[in-house]
Amino acid sequence: RSAPDKPIIIVENATVRFGSNTVLQNVSFQVRRGEILVIVGESGCGKTTLLKVMISLQKTNAGKVLFGATDIMAAGEQELNGFLQNIGVLFQSSALFSSMTIQENIALPLQEYTTLDAATIDLIVKMKLGMVNLAGYENHYPAELSGGMKKRAGIARAMALDPQVLFFDELSAGLDPITAAELDDLIIKTNGALGTTMVVVSHELQSICKIADRVIMLDKYSKGIIAEGTP
Repeated sequence: RSAPDKPIIIVENATVRFGSNTVLQNVSFQVRRGEILVIVGESGCGKTTLLKVMISLQKTNAGKVLFGATDIMAAGEQELNGFLQNIGVLFQSSALFSSMTIQENIALPLQEYTTLDAATIDLIVKMKLGMVNLAGYENHYPAELSGGMKKRAGIARAMALDPQVLFFDELSAGLDPITAAELDDLIIKTNGALGTTMVVVSHELQSICKIADRVIMLDKYSKGIIAEGTP
């Protein structure tokens, strides 16, 4: 798979500090449209912090994060809502609402951000579950699913609004090798079929070499990127 060079997200000189502790210093890179970009590095180097910056959950002390012409670090509420509707996020814990069924979890973004009727939302939910091989699990609760199934349900919810960019934080964390490999195949299949841009935080070398078009490596001592390229 060859990814085009046109960027969809541009990070410019991002600096993040927590008190006197600088985690990221003048970090700059681009996410190209349609690629799978993997962020790697040792524990404590700022991988998840950088991901949070890119999805606007963490503000920078300096620098920009551009999505199209919008700097999401300085965006107003309306611009930020427009950005959030164009991204999907799978957190490390899957972050499914335990009191809601899988159908209700996936339907939530559609109910919040669209004016679609209930029948159409139900159809979309079924389609998304079919894409992640969870057809028939609409009425199950997260506690009734295995770790890998929860991850797939989380991916289905992240894809509910057909986002331009999907973000994954430690996709394979806590999973057995077979389930992790199945998720890698799902990521590659989704990227190939829909052309969805993906940003993945990972430390699983086998997974990284399998899915990544491009890798950036962070280092906690230099507080920035020390390597960038193919796996």
